[in-house]
Amino acid sequence: MNNSRLRRVVVMTICALVAVSAGVASADPGYPTFPPDQNQLPQLPFSEPQIYDLLPIPVPDEDPWYDDPADIASYAPGQIVRSREVQTRVLGIPFPVYTKQLLYRSNDVHDNPIVTATTVIVPGIPWSGSARPVVSFQEAIDSTDSSCNPSHTLQTGTMKESTLVIYWLTQGFAINVPDFDGKFNTFNTYAEGKMVLDSLRAMKNDPGLGLTDSGIALYGYSGGGSGSIRAAELRATYAPDVRLLGTSFGGAPADLVAIAQYATQPQPGVAGTSSFTMWLGWAALAREYSDVFRPEDLLTEEGQTLLKDFEHRCYATIALSGVYRPISDYFQPGKSLEGSPEVMRVLRDNSLGKYIPDTPLLWWHGMWDELIPPSAVVIPTVNSYWERGADLRFYTVPVPEHITNAVTGWLPAVAWTSAVLRGLPPGPKFKADFQPLPPGFPGS
Repeated sequence: MNNSRLRRVVVMTICALVAVSAGVASADPGYPTFPPDQNQLPQLPFSEPQIYDLLPIPVPDEDPWYDDPADIASYAPGQIVRSREVQTRVLGIPFPVYTKQLLYRSNDVHDNPIVTATTVIVPGIPWSGSARPVVSFQEAIDSTDSSCNPSHTLQTGTMKESTLVIYWLTQGFAINVPDFDGKFNTFNTYAEGKMVLDSLRAMKNDPGLGLTDSGIALYGYSGGGSGSIRAAELRATYAPDVRLLGTSFGGAPADLVAIAQYATQPQPGVAGTSSFTMWLGWAALAREYSDVFRPEDLLTEEGQTLLKDFEHRCYATIALSGVYRPISDYFQPGKSLEGSPEVMRVLRDNSLGKYIPDTPLLWWHGMWDELIPPSAVVIPTVNSYWERGADLRFYTVPVPEHITNAVTGWLPAVAWTSAVLRGLPPGPKFKADFQPLPPGFPGS
């Protein structure tokens, strides 16, 4: 099959999938659309934290183990405040591994001292010949309440990505799972990278774990990829003592200005599901930048009410409430994100590419992604990494849809991270950014 024919087949396949998911097609724009007055869900009557309140394991906000020490500023980044042994559960079932949680000092995006937690999981499989390797697994937390953080959901058995870590555990690798959005649940800021790196320092600082000299690989997809790559970018300047062998990540927004411009406005077809990401982003960024992300300055009263409801939810009900509900529909007359120079500055300051990682990277993205379009949000940053000499392996997966590519990219990620942790070379650099869709196609 020649390249031209292959391109037509790929485009037709993606269009068909989008059309089936959207359910309605409009001949005018040339791509599937979704009626703007549908799927506007009312405020949901429940949130995940309300469910977690019914479980016997206390949520972080009600658990004194998470409390800040009185002298928090006297702790060094990565220093352990307190620790405890807990039970890891997968899909609610106790899992036979040793699990220790560490509360440690880190810094927020403004370099103020904070504490957050990490969960270190060690399998019973013996390891000899070197220090046991570690995969730091950054889950796509994508939530606005601390009860959604993995230090809690690993205990309750509700961590949505928990089954993915099993394939590293069965090789004998230890797993580090940080609450890299902090107790306050920030989102897509460089504070995520600091919290990931300080979680690894805390892990190394606990002699009982035996991981002080371990080689480390980072993994994460979507929101987890955000924390992973920000840690890789910051390692050289923030935590050169962390022995990082490689970072594998995908589906992460690179240019926050571009993703905000995309997700703020109504999008046709399946691309309209991206609307929820801006509600999540606003609710989370307001915690780090409360003087900039001020709902009363931009949103109508109805928009402020919706945003308040989004402030204490996990990813699932945030998504259900926010899809096909563009935040621009709730802007006050004459207001826009672009009209706020301070909002745009925060988005630019926290976009990827501020630093170039000094360790190997494996980065993938779907060539059609309804939540994070590659052409505007990802590829320009990939090109910048490449031109500035990053040790990069990048490819676009020829499969559509954001969640699907969490799986298609995960298999190569397991193979690659396992190889570098065992001392094998990361392989040659390459940039395979295949983009077959027509310019302007929603989600491309």
